[in-house]
Amino acid sequence: MERTELPVAVFDSGLGGISVLRALVQRMPGEDFLYFGDSANAPYGVRPAAEVRELTQSVIARLYARGIKAAVIACNTATSAAIGTLRAFSDIPVIGIEPALKPAAAQHRHVLVLATPLTLREEKFAALMQRCAASAEILPLPCPELVEFVERGELDSPALTAYLARQLGPYAGHVDAVVLGCTHFPFARRAIRAALGGVALYDGSDGTARETQRQLVRRGWIRGGTHGTVTLENSLPSELPLSRRLLDLPAED
Repeated sequence: MERTELPVAVFDSGLGGISVLRALVQRMPGEDFLYFGDSANAPYGVRPAAEVRELTQSVIARLYARGIKAAVIACNTATSAAIGTLRAFSDIPVIGIEPALKPAAAQHRHVLVLATPLTLREEKFAALMQRCAASAEILPLPCPELVEFVERGELDSPALTAYLARQLGPYAGHVDAVVLGCTHFPFARRAIRAALGGVALYDGSDGTARETQRQLVRRGWIRGGTHGTVTLENSLPSELPLSRRLLDLPAED
């Protein structure tokens, strides 16, 4: 099969990367996408970096063996831990994601960054934060439990509302932008906004989709049309109905 006709692989530690998959499908509707979520090992954000790197490399190796033309690491934690190694040994584009801190800091003075503990600990984030600190006050806040709410499909439950009130309540009225630094978090945008009031929300999904498109166009591997397919797979097959539900959610502001 010609490289152009191969699917684009999208990988996440669980279901959060479906937020990136949605952006990819919207930007490149003619492409075929193969999404793999590793919910059996989620959450990645509380694991050691070496273990996250090993898990990520193992999945991408299996997907590569099946035939893919690009790999999108739709997970901030896995990007931080593994992107360099994956790119060093790959002959296809490997696109990662990072918290959308640069656009948020360019527009706002007080920016709250919600992410997993591992993402916030990594040198990659520290360097990004240092670059943006001159223009804005950056407040990192680990929220690993929020990943688990999304993995359970709890997007508007009373328990989620109470959790976000505890976590975010102290920042209400003190920040004017929030960076959703984990691909799970966009699915909780409504609850996050309710906890903080009228703040601007930023996530890296569309930026990752734009970069994926750019890489495919540069290589002449882009497919036209509007009738691509989406295949959803998960290391916990019981998560597939929720995966489909998240993929089919209407877009939110």
